[in-house]
Amino acid sequence: MRRVRSPDGTRIALYEYGSAEAPVLVCVHGYPDNATLWEPVAAKLANHFRVITYDVRGAGNSDHPRGRAAYKLERLEEDFLAVLDEVAPDQPVQLLAHDWGSIQSWHFVTSEQLQGRIASFVSISGPSLDHAGYFLRSRRRPGELAKQLLHSWYVFYFQLPWLPERGWRKGWAHGVFGRLERSAGGSVPDPGERSLADFVNGLNLYRANVVPRLLRPEPRRTGVPVLAVSPDADAFVTTPLQTDVARWAPNLSVQVIRGGHWLPRNDPGLVAGLTLEHTRRVAGWQA
Repeated sequence: MRRVRSPDGTRIALYEYGSAEAPVLVCVHGYPDNATLWEPVAAKLANHFRVITYDVRGAGNSDHPRGRAAYKLERLEEDFLAVLDEVAPDQPVQLLAHDWGSIQSWHFVTSEQLQGRIASFVSISGPSLDHAGYFLRSRRRPGELAKQLLHSWYVFYFQLPWLPERGWRKGWAHGVFGRLERSAGGSVPDPGERSLADFVNGLNLYRANVVPRLLRPEPRRTGVPVLAVSPDADAFVTTPLQTDVARWAPNLSVQVIRGGHWLPRNDPGLVAGLTLEHTRRVAGWQA
């Protein structure tokens, strides 16, 4: 493990697997995980990539800044850029992300500041918040919108003051979350893989970004080749929200697969295979 420093002084812990001479693959985890989520996937890809994982601010061994504003997408983009400048200053990277890692990575691949820094993107179970804002405004079947809103109940719960923090600290929220993680044959992480800080600090990701982006979405576009992977039994994100984005990402491929939300933990071999196939097919890399 080593640390890089973001412009606001936040130290980001990063980890490395594989050969320093291989193409760089950066993996971004979601909520309430930390970089250990990627260990099984990294082990399967280390023969093909120099795999870089990092703890998103507020999680794992990275700094835990206080205050909601410290978790805005703009700050997360600065962290990502600091990681890129450390591990791949002169070459574009491949990008793999899950859940909130995918949400912020959509922000990265549509950022003018990061043009030319990302060669390909595999997004699992995480939409762009801006794209989601347009999705909710579109004239589509009411049942489709209602289904997504039912899946997104936790987003509104996380906006409440103090109650979500109390649920994590007292333990009763873990039972609810655990049942959702076990849905569609999924498994829960090993004890100790997550800390209380991972659960509590990450609430600011939702509070700093979701409502402003949904109310005032921007038409964010990317030419990066994107593979959107949608588990068909995802408890949180419906397939249309993840995949109905061709007008924003014209170089888009879609894979709907069997399984639940935590695909990197439940089937790391599948994630590794999809990532390798996508990179070979659209990024022009051979191994």
